Amino acid sequence: MTTALIIGDLQRGITGDYPFTRQVLPPLKELLPRARAAGALVVFVHFALRGNGADLPPGNAMLKTFHEAGDTFHEGSAGTEIDLPVTAEDVVVLKRRASAFAGTDLDLVLRAQGVETVAIAGVATSAMVAATSYDAADRGYQVTVLRDGCADGDQAIHDFFVDAVFPSRGFEVVSCADWC
Repeated sequence: MTTALIIGDLQRGITGDYPFTRQVLPPLKELLPRARAAGALVVFVHFALRGNGADLPPGNAMLKTFHEAGDTFHEGSAGTEIDLPVTAEDVVVLKRRASAFAGTDLDLVLRAQGVETVAIAGVATSAMVAATSYDAADRGYQVTVLRDGCADGDQAIHDFFVDAVFPSRGFEVVSCADWC
């Protein structure tokens, strides 16, 4: 296995509360069986904070806002459950920051499975997808971003990242239908 599909932050609290996120569910649902059949490691990454706030850095207004949203982002709540079909062969990673690599065992899992290339999807394009893509590249992985497998609250920002920023970093950008 040399390829992993990393899908981040498509969890019930986010897809339920942020309508722009729902557009990526159909292309990803269609992609998942093809990715698994092709032998790609499927990794779902979901975001959660401890209910007691122990993982909140002082002065970080964005994480404080997420924490104050309650069950949407509290570890163990229904809002943090993945909103796509997960199989026993898939890997699920809990993260507490924007990047799927920050403070997680994702890199360890990918290296244990011999992964060299990652395809990244999820929300938001300018947050989780960008942070995870940069971290993956810094760790030596080849990076592909799935254009219609990502979304951002502002379509212009999504377009800027997939049309300008990611290609300028050497990341391949393709549709879900054209990947795998």
